[in-house]
Amino acid sequence: MIELSSREKIMPFNVVLVEPEIPQNTGNIIRLCANTGATLHLVEPLAFDMTEKSLRRASLDYSHLTDVVIHKSVDDIFETLDLDRTFATTVGGNKTYNEVEYQPDDTIIFGSESRGLPDAVLSAIAPDNRLSIPMMPSNRSINLSNAVSLVVYEMWRQQSFVGGELSKQSSRPYFS
Repeated sequence: MIELSSREKIMPFNVVLVEPEIPQNTGNIIRLCANTGATLHLVEPLAFDMTEKSLRRASLDYSHLTDVVIHKSVDDIFETLDLDRTFATTVGGNKTYNEVEYQPDDTIIFGSESRGLPDAVLSAIAPDNRLSIPMMPSNRSINLSNAVSLVVYEMWRQQSFVGGELSKQSSRPYFS
């Protein structure tokens, strides 16, 4: 396990990406975790180098503002998590992501962009903890960084956005 930064944990939620493939998605998720206070866990193998320019560009150098932990395997993750409070996103989920009453220290797991989560990971997650994101019929997937954003902001919203604040500067955009 490698930790890339360390800071006070604001939102005690964990985001896990299993074998991410697209550096720009991971960069966007680093930025999201920095802005929400979540800890990001990456499970190897990664399909890119953490120093890749496209990852750095997408994360806008926010990586020092969040904890990013790299794990050698999913087993490493499962050894440290409370599986009762670990959720996985999957097309065949039994609940939608907004039907869960999230609690501090909950974990949400996402699969790779092209393959989703391996069966071995899904089988370790209780059926009621397998979540889906609604989409229009005949659509098969949503961009990974968008999916993580939907779920993490729902988790944070349920905790009344603890640790967050709105910008008081009218000239400062909330996004770029």
